[in-house]
Amino acid sequence: MSTLHPYAALTPDLILDAVESLGLRCDGHLLALNSYENRVYQIGMDDGPPLVAKFYRPQRWSDAQILEEHAFAAELAAAEIPVVAPLLFDGNSLAHWQGFRFTLFPRRGGRAPELDDPQVLQWLGRFLGRIHLVGATRRFDVRPTLDSHSFGHQALLRILACPQLSGHLAARMESAGREVLRQVDAAFAALPDITWLRSHGDCHAGNVMWTPEGPHFVDLDDSRMAPAVQDVWMLLSGDRQQQAAQLAEILAGYEDFAEFDYRELRLIEPLRSLRLLHYCAWLAARWDDPAFPAAFPWFGSEQYWLERIAELEGQCAAMAEPALFAMP
Repeated sequence: MSTLHPYAALTPDLILDAVESLGLRCDGHLLALNSYENRVYQIGMDDGPPLVAKFYRPQRWSDAQILEEHAFAAELAAAEIPVVAPLLFDGNSLAHWQGFRFTLFPRRGGRAPELDDPQVLQWLGRFLGRIHLVGATRRFDVRPTLDSHSFGHQALLRILACPQLSGHLAARMESAGREVLRQVDAAFAALPDITWLRSHGDCHAGNVMWTPEGPHFVDLDDSRMAPAVQDVWMLLSGDRQQQAAQLAEILAGYEDFAEFDYRELRLIEPLRSLRLLHYCAWLAARWDDPAFPAAFPWFGSEQYWLERIAELEGQCAAMAEPALFAMP
């Protein structure tokens, strides 16, 4: 494993020096938080509560793309939507230090939402509706779109080029992937006039923190142009009947604030398929980062690829079923 990965230079001293370069005083306490794409730390402060520092993965986003994400978070916060937006220092949300780009956030605690509680689901739905009202007011200029090209076709090419893909399984992986993408492309082609808006992009339960006052949304790092349903389907779990019941509660809250295009329910399984491909390609693309082999030791095993092939074949069947139903 190469020690030349850029994050090898991200030492505790560099992290604390970077934070103090903004005129702050750290108390020396530093706690690594659960993040692989970026490096995220809780930083103790001399004269106040801890802050959270995010050091962006080099060469993933441009400064303009990061700042567009920050601007979206600021818009949402200005609309009194509970997102954790970056802090500003001399009017800037993005700082640079020793070759790294980083941002500071207030620390916000909480627990995972109880997604089997109808009131929780409706509460989340109301905030998603409000997020999308803001998201629909303009487009991202430089951040990408979540579509089958970037999350699907490019992902499959990276997977097939992955050295960890066993040669005797490559043909099966390619066949399953191409059939999935054929169905995904057909599903999007059938809805050419759906609305694409600025979305959270990665709205799973781990990115929603719950407190007695309700939820707050964190980590807009994957924010992209996407259909509204992208921020809905990742909160669903269980069998079709359970998911349909959850979906009905979320959309009941959502439509208190925004109209939902029920045709987008046809995209739930296609979007799930794209996420499966994208996640696999993400692991392959990050394998030179020493944190990844340590955290995902099963990646590249024959069992891993057999499970991915079975998942993709299962998605082909799922996409052929009627769309998940929720009464409007």
